[in-house]
Amino acid sequence: MLVRQWIQKAQEQLRLASCPDADWDAKLLVSGVYDISPGVLFQKLDTELDGETEAKLNGRLMRRIQGEPLQYIEEKAYFMGLEFFVDRRVLIPRQDTETLAEKAVELIKGREEKSVLDLCTGSGAIAVAIAKYCKNARVTATDISSDALEAAKENALKNHADIEFLLGDGFQPTKDRVFDVITCNPPYLTKEDMLNLQREVKMEPALALFGGNDGLQIYRDFSKSLIRHMKNRGYALFEVGEGQAEDVIDIITRDAEYGEKGIIKDLNGIQRVVWVRRS
Repeated sequence: MLVRQWIQKAQEQLRLASCPDADWDAKLLVSGVYDISPGVLFQKLDTELDGETEAKLNGRLMRRIQGEPLQYIEEKAYFMGLEFFVDRRVLIPRQDTETLAEKAVELIKGREEKSVLDLCTGSGAIAVAIAKYCKNARVTATDISSDALEAAKENALKNHADIEFLLGDGFQPTKDRVFDVITCNPPYLTKEDMLNLQREVKMEPALALFGGNDGLQIYRDFSKSLIRHMKNRGYALFEVGEGQAEDVIDIITRDAEYGEKGIIKDLNGIQRVVWVRRS
């Protein structure tokens, strides 16, 4: 069987399985197996598949048909121009979160040395991006999941990023330390959201998704001690779900008084990041 024939067959099966990007997914599966860019896949279309390669492709195709995200199948995802290793231990990095990472880099890059704390680090995407693009940053990252933390360490090593990783819930492992910038992409899906997840998202760790009945529990928990871990004129930035920004601002500023606060929209015009600055 030629590569082009396998792609056509895979596209048909993926469409029958209601995969939303069937044509593209089939091409990405082949690109991943050959470890080439999709842009040069045309060079392989008339290649005869050997038995081992076809078996590998069929195995990956079956996983995709069953709803497994392509990023888990390929064990990689991209964030802020960097490649990350991902598997079922961690949430897949999303473009929405780049809004938060870009703002953090803007606040840190090119200034004096800055201490940074990334809460709920997951795959380490935010922490690694900051450490990679801000050489003046001393980055610490925490997560309650030891599995996620191991994946984050792999990604720091993969991207040559110097990061201190600590296991624990929220601020607990940092004790009384204070930071110039605190970032966090917490679980913020509601109970209703969890009941209506796309099948691909159902394969991601619930611990990284579910934020309590109204999706806001982690913000309540972290807001109680947030200001104690911020240096004077320090910033804290939180990703939020659609429609949550105003509620999160209220929660955070209810427990302490901040000098400034604001909301940043993502590329789709959705209020995606809430930030506060200590006086």
